[in-house]
Amino acid sequence: MNILTDARLTPARPDLAAAHLRGEIDAERYVEGIRMQVVWPHAPVRRAPQADSALDTEALRGETVIAYEHSPEGWSWIACERDGYVGYAPSEALRETVAAPTHRVRALRTHLYPGPGIKAPPLGALQLGALVTVAREHGDFSVLDDGACVWTRHLRPMDEHVADFVAAAEKMIGVTYLWGGRTTEGLDCSALVQNAMELAGMRAPRDSDMQERELGAPLNLAPDLSGLRRGDLLFWKGHVGVMRDDETLLHANGYHMEVVSEPLRVAASRIAAAGGGDITGARRMQAQVR
Repeated sequence: MNILTDARLTPARPDLAAAHLRGEIDAERYVEGIRMQVVWPHAPVRRAPQADSALDTEALRGETVIAYEHSPEGWSWIACERDGYVGYAPSEALRETVAAPTHRVRALRTHLYPGPGIKAPPLGALQLGALVTVAREHGDFSVLDDGACVWTRHLRPMDEHVADFVAAAEKMIGVTYLWGGRTTEGLDCSALVQNAMELAGMRAPRDSDMQERELGAPLNLAPDLSGLRRGDLLFWKGHVGVMRDDETLLHANGYHMEVVSEPLRVAASRIAAAGGGDITGARRMQAQVR
């Protein structure tokens, strides 16, 4: 798919478009955009600038976006730098000062404390994969650039990654399913894959159809589903899962409403019976699986 025909990845509307699209897409005006950083634990990215609009994705603390518009109603029209996804996020979730992250959250969730102690009421919680900037260490805590404190052993330096993206996905078994979600409070099938690969130092697009086009190498699937191995990605229309071994599928799905591990043949039969169709493709990753 041409990126310019995919509204999910194209910062363009009839009245406004990103400056780099001048000459390619018609709009009333063009803007350069401002690079900003997410300061909320996670910010919703919605299809329209209203709280009841569909949740298309989320941006985690420390991730950066390009903001093209800030509305008086408190919404910013953005493109996420991580994967190019376009949508509307609360303006309060963003700041113009961008601090280079030093660490990534390695725990499913970690509390933010007002000081270096576990007895104080927490300020909130950060999600697995959130990015932080550590200013200094204080005992067992890391003091962040905004003064909040995080348990140091819940962090991993930015240049360190897990060795196996499937192991990262396995860590999220039991996390609730949420359409458009990208956190351990709730995520969808493609976010499970994207987040796990990110933890392993691999980049992946946001949605399952993009992942089917771009990740790994095409794999000819045997009629009896034999010959699969750990790390292989399987796709249905609008759905993706990753193989834990030659028989077991790991996926976030709306049947169980959580991340589960189950026999592939059971999942494939159920999806087909529910009208989800047959497997549309398989991709084999060439690295980061052990």
